[in-house]
Amino acid sequence: MAVAIFKTPLSGEYHGNKRMEGRQPAGRRRVFVQTESGCVLGMDLDRSDNAHTVKRRLQLALNVSTEESSLTFGDMVLNNDLSAVRNDSPLLLTRNCLHRSSSTPCLSPRGNDLHQRDKSGPIEILGQSDCFASTRKLVKDIVKAIKMGIDPVLVHGGLGGAYYFRNSRGENVAIVKPTDEEPFAPNNPKGFVGKALGQPGLKRSVRVGETGIREVAAYLLDYDHFANVPPTALVKITHSIFNVNDGVNGNKSQKKNLVSKIASFQQFIKHNFDASDHGTSSFPVSSVHRIGILDVRILNTDRHAGNLLVRKLDGVGNFGQVELIPIDHGLCLPETLEDPYFEWIHWPQASIPFSDDELEYIRELDPIRDCEMLRRELPMIREACLRVLVLCTIFLKEAAASGLCIAEIGEMMSREFRAGEEEPSELEVICIEARRLVEEREVFSPKADLGDDLFQFDLDCEDAELYFAPKMAADDYAFKAPFHLGIGFGNGRYPLSKLEESIDELEESEGEEEQEGPAIVPAPERIPSLSKLSMSLKNISLGDKNPKSQKFPGTKPDGCPSNTSSGHRSANEQLPASVSFVELADLSEEEWTLFLEKFQDILYPAFAKRKSVTVGQRQRQRLGTSCQF
Repeated sequence: MAVAIFKTPLSGEYHGNKRMEGRQPAGRRRVFVQTESGCVLGMDLDRSDNAHTVKRRLQLALNVSTEESSLTFGDMVLNNDLSAVRNDSPLLLTRNCLHRSSSTPCLSPRGNDLHQRDKSGPIEILGQSDCFASTRKLVKDIVKAIKMGIDPVLVHGGLGGAYYFRNSRGENVAIVKPTDEEPFAPNNPKGFVGKALGQPGLKRSVRVGETGIREVAAYLLDYDHFANVPPTALVKITHSIFNVNDGVNGNKSQKKNLVSKIASFQQFIKHNFDASDHGTSSFPVSSVHRIGILDVRILNTDRHAGNLLVRKLDGVGNFGQVELIPIDHGLCLPETLEDPYFEWIHWPQASIPFSDDELEYIRELDPIRDCEMLRRELPMIREACLRVLVLCTIFLKEAAASGLCIAEIGEMMSREFRAGEEEPSELEVICIEARRLVEEREVFSPKADLGDDLFQFDLDCEDAELYFAPKMAADDYAFKAPFHLGIGFGNGRYPLSKLEESIDELEESEGEEEQEGPAIVPAPERIPSLSKLSMSLKNISLGDKNPKSQKFPGTKPDGCPSNTSSGHRSANEQLPASVSFVELADLSEEEWTLFLEKFQDILYPAFAKRKSVTVGQRQRQRLGTSCQF
């Protein structure tokens, strides 16, 4: 059933649209509480309010049980005190019980609450930053168009729900992506359902319902509009076009009522095509470099040609001057180091050295300042994501200072697949060694014996064998696929010196076997223990990383849904297991500081090796391969 959003008769409630006109009264905060099935309630909080008060209001407004439930704010579980909650923050109500009923995930409000309808504007921006000034003007145009009867239009492409919102002239001016319509979210309109908000999603380290936060983070981190990311904000938005499923089977509700949702709201940029429809030769070097710099900082795991828009500047033919507009950043800033996908690695522009302006921009980047800004503007963002941002920004700054180009930096961050198995990237190998050095200085208590099949690492063990085991996060709702795989290393286990020795072997034997790319991660046969870091991905097509051509294990070759009782794709069945070679979130603040010190110390010899390998490869490529039989 569709859900209309209402107010409750409790004291301290917010009425009218005063917030849209002026500032919030002192001591009051406007928050947006979202259930794990996507229902949203906007409410004002007084200083005396607590988590129990919020749950009670939800129960009265939506007629939904709040027993055995938790109110969460990013990483934080709000047991009672709400002092940490900022103004304009989205909170998430989740059920503690592992078994969920699939019959009524969305409940209709009670009839006697109809007079308590939320009277705030149809679009509310979550946040008061000056960065959203252009977005506020856009919102006014769209609200005017909605009142004139100009409805938004559903976007048919992609795996999630997305909508073009139009201005009074009927032009597409914004694209809105509700968080509860993401792939595998409860109200996904395209059949990819089966999970609650907050569970691991399309990427194990990006939770369902949190891609919108990342879209906004990418825009906020694009200082001075350096990479040309369109203005993006997080909003509470109300309209009847949004999709609401009547259950986890994904059956769409036929009745269309006004429903409020949390969504990312991005300005629509007029363009001529995307990069997949256009040869890369005319792309400006500076545009490729700038997008690459952003992607490296935020560890973008989904930068393909389809999310790079191309706009012609001179309007002459197909090969005139163009500019690139990067979009779709929902799979950046994962909670742990993932395998990124940078399509620009293979473009010739990426192998050209940075310009002086680009190097100056990189030098001025401050990851600590970035984290403080994101905590202020997006207080719900998880600390694990911020650690990935810090790590990747440091890596970029040091690599650029060492003379590496953006292609070399991207290659060092990307994993390789050998015989259907995933190997750690050079960045992850460096992190593994840095973590080992940190752990050598720590004294750990003996690990509990968890049995033969599942065990933790004894980080001080001298055994030469390397082990790994799934490590579940406390709030992963008993999802049994490995979300985190924390890897611990004892003395002598795959140190960086072994990596350098194996690079020397690669250089000596480069005449025996042609290497396809400049990856320096040793092959499994050279380091026997390395194969134990890998996870089998036999059922996944690894030849093409482009999400457009990736086949889901839960679907037939022709794209038809698997034979399930509901006729829709099961999220738990179709996602492949994802491996994480390096864990960052479990480090204490003191360990994290020490880890970054060790990490930076190890970078310099790694960069030196990378440059020597690259020179050797370029020399070999210039010789050509026409005489090889």
